[in-house]
Amino acid sequence: MRLANIFNLGVKELRSLRRDPVMVVLIVYAFTLSIFVATRALPETLHNAPIAIVDEDQSVLSSRIVAAFYPPLFTPPALISWSEMDTGMDSGRYTFALDIPPDFERDVLARHRPSIQLNIDATRMSQAFTGNWYVQDIVNGEVSTFLQRHRMAAAPPVNLDLRVKYNPNLYRPWFGGVISLIDMITILSIVLTGAALIREREHGTIEHLLVMPVTPFEIMVSKVWSMALVVIIASVFSLNVVIQGLLSIPIAGSMLLFLAGTLLFLFATTSMAILMATISRTMPQFGMLMILVLVPLMTLSGGLTPRESMPVIVQYLMLAAPNTHFIMLAQGILYRGAGLEIVWPQFLALAVIGSILFGLALVRFRKSLEAAT
Repeated sequence: MRLANIFNLGVKELRSLRRDPVMVVLIVYAFTLSIFVATRALPETLHNAPIAIVDEDQSVLSSRIVAAFYPPLFTPPALISWSEMDTGMDSGRYTFALDIPPDFERDVLARHRPSIQLNIDATRMSQAFTGNWYVQDIVNGEVSTFLQRHRMAAAPPVNLDLRVKYNPNLYRPWFGGVISLIDMITILSIVLTGAALIREREHGTIEHLLVMPVTPFEIMVSKVWSMALVVIIASVFSLNVVIQGLLSIPIAGSMLLFLAGTLLFLFATTSMAILMATISRTMPQFGMLMILVLVPLMTLSGGLTPRESMPVIVQYLMLAAPNTHFIMLAQGILYRGAGLEIVWPQFLALAVIGSILFGLALVRFRKSLEAAT
């Protein structure tokens, strides 16, 4: 192995990437606008949910219930007739439609336990799930206040001392920004490395490399370090400018420790990309294979839902995926300020998985070069 060959081949990859405007635009978009939009799109809480109320009672209690729905949780309630309720729900104008029946106040005072109909548009899943409980709490609170003539709640027998760590305001974008960055690191490291190898095969430059005094190992390492360098630079920019700057998401731990873990993760994902590129013959085939690989990596590795809520067999299978350990590492460092003494098992796992993937990719790459000759 000659380090000069690895360096020069890596520089060649960087120059090829610079001359590919589509890839350059993709990198810039993925680590800036994509992360910003994905983070801002996360529903923090119920916000401006459209609601309509059919007030068939026209009483003091029903008026109090109508007045209890106001921004920012709900839009000002639209007072409609019973015949307009189904039309408004079918057209998507309202997520919630509350029907207060006639003689509602009289039945409440008589302790007859009357019912209120709440219609929910479940196609708006996040608002429907969260807003259902808000509507129930608001209606029950107004009815209880009306009956008791005051808003003083009964003292609970036990006080729950709630302390929220790492995200005291339960602000969801704090979670979404880092997860979006991890997803972009995964996608771009595989796309760039795999595309670099397939592009050489499609353009016929792989034959030029075969007649040069370079080894398959040197070719592979050059692609790994050059594409990893691009992703690392983009990640540093995104962490400092987009996540900490534009989104104001605090970083609790060491940036250098996180970047060290990212390098190990990129070693694994770029090796995986070369392995996938040796299996695929064209970019469309590589794209289809990416879908089969990326979807499980991104959905089952603990980034979207906790691993503990998944079936046990899935938890064990995903321990072979580098994303599982990288997400644990990233959350520990960036959210909780963990040091190397806590995240070293994830570093070790990424090094082992990366070495195995690199070895498999090297064997496949050598066989593909031998077939080409």
